[in-house]
Amino acid sequence: MYRLQTVLCITGVSLLLACSPAPNVQVPVRAVKVLQVSESILSTQAEFAGEVRARVEARVGFRVPGKLTARYVELGQRVKAGQLLAEMDAQDYRLSVDSARASLNAAQTNRDLAAADFKRYKELRDKEFISGAELERRESSLKAAQSQFEQAQAQLSAQRNQLTYSKLFADKAGVVTGLEAEVGQVLSAGMPVLRLAHDGAREVAFAVPEDRLSLVKPGQVLKVKLWGGQQTLSAKVQEVAASADPVTRTFMVKATLDDMKVPLGSTATVLISGEKSTAKNISLPTSAVRQEGGKTSVWVVDPASMTVRSQAIEVSGMQDNSVLVSSGLQPGQQVVTAGVHVLSEGQKVSYFKPAGSQP
Repeated sequence: MYRLQTVLCITGVSLLLACSPAPNVQVPVRAVKVLQVSESILSTQAEFAGEVRARVEARVGFRVPGKLTARYVELGQRVKAGQLLAEMDAQDYRLSVDSARASLNAAQTNRDLAAADFKRYKELRDKEFISGAELERRESSLKAAQSQFEQAQAQLSAQRNQLTYSKLFADKAGVVTGLEAEVGQVLSAGMPVLRLAHDGAREVAFAVPEDRLSLVKPGQVLKVKLWGGQQTLSAKVQEVAASADPVTRTFMVKATLDDMKVPLGSTATVLISGEKSTAKNISLPTSAVRQEGGKTSVWVVDPASMTVRSQAIEVSGMQDNSVLVSSGLQPGQQVVTAGVHVLSEGQKVSYFKPAGSQP
């Protein structure tokens, strides 16, 4: 009987302990960063990645076919106007010059002989030893010999030009930006040997999608920032592609820079300002926005109770790293901008104070 009473007593104590209320768990007060909401009229500014190029970049090649025997420049080398760039085997062209020179000598001999005959027959005609028809035949022979002589002269000049074309010279001063043929390669006439960027104007080339093409017009002045520096340059739009690239479906735009000393191949950021919007917008950092139940919302701080509540918003677009809010917020409200995923409805918060700041 004593044991039964002991068991019942222990059981009763256990039941009392199980039914007692759990101790209250203290929710920590979160320190949050806040931003006071304000309206502003925003202007659209588009950014595009571009590359600095020479305004004129020529693919230089020989005007005659042949075998490339020497190339005197390398990639990135600066050249002067008239400098020898490359040379091909010119033996065949030298033989052609020798042949044309021999033909010229023969034509000259025939012309001199025809001229002497005409002079002699003219004297005989003056003495009436021959008829006028005979003199006319000699005159015709002289004219034909003269024409053959002039033709041989032209052929010799053409062959000399062909020999000259076996050497490739720089038309303008510039920088070698590409090599497209190697020594020993047999080239056809006009085949590029190298690319030469002429000294002078520089341009930035960038691709614009179809929905932003209305922002760019010929003659428009743009701002350009180089990736390697903080300097902002001006560029004037010179060319807008008439059709889209078949692969990227973008339009190529070229704008001439006002600084001719910008290094070729530099990466640039082109800034294009659009028209200002007539509607007022609220801009929030992306860190303040969260997705909840398929809706976009933010945490709004109640300064009186220092608690947060969830507020649904409507997003109208993006600009840089900011979200444009069209509805859901009022100017003057305080929105949490950091740590939004660790808060709960009605949670107590405090304003975040950086270390070392005054209380």
